[in-house]
Amino acid sequence: MNADTNADMNADASVYGRLKAFEGRAAVVAGAGKDPVNEPMIRHWCEVMGDTAPAYSGPGAIAPPTMLQAWTMGGLSGHTDRSAAYDELLALLDGAGCTSVVATDCEQEYVRDLRPGDRITFDAVIESVSERKTTKLGTGHFVTTRMDVRADGEPAGTHRFRILKYAPAGRGRERGREGGRKGGSERPRPVVNRDNAGFWDGVARHRLLIQRCGGCGALRFPWLPGCGACGSPEWDTVEASGAGTVFSYVVMHHPAFPAFDPPYAVGLIELAEGVRMVSNVVGVPCDKVRIGMPVQLEFLRVDEELELPVFRPAEGGGGDQGGGGDEDGRGSGG
Repeated sequence: MNADTNADMNADASVYGRLKAFEGRAAVVAGAGKDPVNEPMIRHWCEVMGDTAPAYSGPGAIAPPTMLQAWTMGGLSGHTDRSAAYDELLALLDGAGCTSVVATDCEQEYVRDLRPGDRITFDAVIESVSERKTTKLGTGHFVTTRMDVRADGEPAGTHRFRILKYAPAGRGRERGREGGRKGGSERPRPVVNRDNAGFWDGVARHRLLIQRCGGCGALRFPWLPGCGACGSPEWDTVEASGAGTVFSYVVMHHPAFPAFDPPYAVGLIELAEGVRMVSNVVGVPCDKVRIGMPVQLEFLRVDEELELPVFRPAEGGGGDQGGGGDEDGRGSGG
C-alpha cells in the first residue's frame, strides 16, 4: 500500500465519520402540507398515471396511497420549516467531491386512507448515510431520509427516500475533492448508459447523431433501445445537419442552480430531419427568442471535460445578436 492510497483511505474515513454524525438529525420538524388532500390533485394524479380505480372518484373517494409524498411537497417556493441539517449534509458531500445526485428508490408504508379535506403534517429525519460505495455512475454515499406523515394528527404513513450523492466515474478523485469549479458550480453530468453512449460519443466528435430504425426507417430522438413505431431493435444513425427551428421554449428564472446563470432560454428544437430535442438557445437575449426562430447547432464547452450541443440563431434568422450576450452566449435580458 503506497502513501497516496493510505492518505485516500484516511480521508474517506474522516469524511464518513462526519457524515455519520448527521444520522438521526431532523430534516423537517412540524412540516405542514401546503394544501389539504383535495379532489383536483387526485384527479390530475390519476389522469397522469392512467389509474381508473373507482375508489379514487365519486362520493367517499380516497387518495391513491402512492400520493403520500405529493401532499408534503413544497412546490417551487419550498418549505420554511426545513432544518439546516440536510443542507449541511449535502454541502459536506459536495466538498468531498460528490457533486452529482441521483434518486435511487423510495419505500412507503400506509397506515390509513387519505380523504379530501385531510390536513397533512409531517416530520423528516436523516435516517442513514452509507459508507463510500462504488457504482457504475461513480463513487459516493447513499443518503436515506424518513418522513412520518400524519393526517389530522393521526399517523397516515411513512415515506423513505434514498439518493446517491456521487463523484461521476472517470473524473478523478483529486479533482472531485476540489469540488469542481469555483463555488462548487460544476454543470451536472449527463447519465451515459449503453442505450445513449453512441450519442455522447458523437457529441465528443462534434456530430449530432440521430437514431434511424433498421426496420421501418423512422428517425427517433432521444435515443432508445427499440423503435416505438415498429418495435425493431435494429438501428443505425444519421448525422443531423444542425439546422432547426424553435418549436417551443421557456425562460428559466427559478429555481436557481449554482452552475447556471438565470435567466436563460431552454428550447424544444425541431431539427430539419423532423425530430425534436431539448437544448439551450444561446447567443441571443432571452426576450428575443421566438417560436419558429431558425437556429443552428453549435457545441458549447462548459468546462474542461464537458461539451454540450446548443443552438444559436441562424444568420438572418431574426435574432438580435447585438448586446446582452456574455462570453458563453447566455443572454442577460428576459
